[in-house]
Amino acid sequence: MPTVMSLLLHPERRRPTPPPERVDLRRVILLGIIVWSVVLVALSVLALAGQPTDDAVGVCLAGVALGGLGLLWARRHRDDPED
Repeated sequence: MPTVMSLLLHPERRRPTPPPERVDLRRVILLGIIVWSVVLVALSVLALAGQPTDDAVGVCLAGVALGGLGLLWARRHRDDPED
């Protein structure tokens, strides 16, 4: 078995990199949006109960918004020929 130093000095001796896994990004992003939404609802209930949650609500809203942008990006790059 080659040493780490010999692999760093001679990268051609390494095994080939396996192909990337095929993942449906839309499902992953939707799951993230659902999680952020559930936490947002829980924080809203806490806010109604008088707990200070202003910063956390902002983080959840940002998570949902970024997830929406991620969905738009995934839709635009869905049929990328490099995949």
